[in-house]
Amino acid sequence: MNSVAADPALPLTFSAALELAERNAPQLTAEAAKIDATRSAAIPAGELPDPRLFFGIEGFPVSGPNAGTFDQDDFTMETIGVMQEVPNAGKRKARCQVAVAAIDVATADQVVERSKVRQQTAQAWLSRYYIERRIVVLSELDKENTLLAETVRAQLASGQGMVTDAVMPRQEAAMLAGRRDELEQALAQARASLRRWVGDAVDAPSAADLPPFVVEPQALQQRLHRHPNLLRFVPLQSKAEAEVHEAQASKRPDWGVEFAFQRRNPDFGNLVSLQFSFDLPLFTSRRQDPQIAAELAEVTQLHAERESMLREHVAELESGIAEHARLVRAVARQHDTVMPLVREKVDLALASYSGGEGDLPAILAARRELIDARLREVDLQGERDAVAARLLFTYGEEAE
Repeated sequence: MNSVAADPALPLTFSAALELAERNAPQLTAEAAKIDATRSAAIPAGELPDPRLFFGIEGFPVSGPNAGTFDQDDFTMETIGVMQEVPNAGKRKARCQVAVAAIDVATADQVVERSKVRQQTAQAWLSRYYIERRIVVLSELDKENTLLAETVRAQLASGQGMVTDAVMPRQEAAMLAGRRDELEQALAQARASLRRWVGDAVDAPSAADLPPFVVEPQALQQRLHRHPNLLRFVPLQSKAEAEVHEAQASKRPDWGVEFAFQRRNPDFGNLVSLQFSFDLPLFTSRRQDPQIAAELAEVTQLHAERESMLREHVAELESGIAEHARLVRAVARQHDTVMPLVREKVDLALASYSGGEGDLPAILAARRELIDARLREVDLQGERDAVAARLLFTYGEEAE
């Protein structure tokens, strides 16, 4: 846990949240353990099977004049020996290739999981950040509502307005309090989501500034083929092809060697024996060929799955770029056009009321439009940055 988590007075920046998530996510710890496991499993992949020790008695008489004796018959021998099975070289080489590819698959899985952790942490941090921004907006509107209540009291003191006008600012304050309660609930949920990734560091305040989320469509499209989910197919296909080679190698015979020492009655002398054995793959159409066909089908399946995933990501990227462009325009329109018009409407209604011509309900209606417009502006900014973060963390980061 870094200094950000240790000192809750320090702000939890966006980059610090990502660092904490990567450091503490149990998913990544599990993936690291899986890599260690595959590396250990790869060590014996190309080794010969363990040799086998055998011993026993041969030629023990059970009938005749020497029945039941160990040292009277010249055929009786105490035998001890060792045997070694030797898979063919092609099979051993293929097994090594499968083991190396398995390590690469585990490493690719870790990159995929890291990408997921970073994406979800980014979304959780942004969710909390923008909910807090909405609460700040409501706090500013509370202050404006206090000023409105003072204006209403001044109007009533001067003999203008209606007596019921004194109640309306308090009703407005109650409405704002209700919306604040909803946001506080949403904030608690967002904090719980972020706590999953950063632990107790979520208790630190959010940083005031956002990192720049610069979406460059052409750059994202160029990096599309570097997406971790797509790169994962490279070791998967290598592993599948190595398994094809192993299945093909099974059509070539394995062999074995056996050495034995045979002790007899000293009158007859001891013996040694050496023999070799070979597999006879005579029925390949029913044994090896179906297995080879199955492994080849898996290679074809992986090629098709990669193409399907590539098309899916192309569609998602194009859709995300279009959504981000729309949100950029919507934020600009809300800030440059909608907000000035709504503020002007509130100012005109307030000026009219102060001049004794307008009524308070018109002011409150205009203020509610302002509340909705300001919160909508924050919502659009949050949606824009959430889409940008999703695009950048999904397609903008190079797989490591």
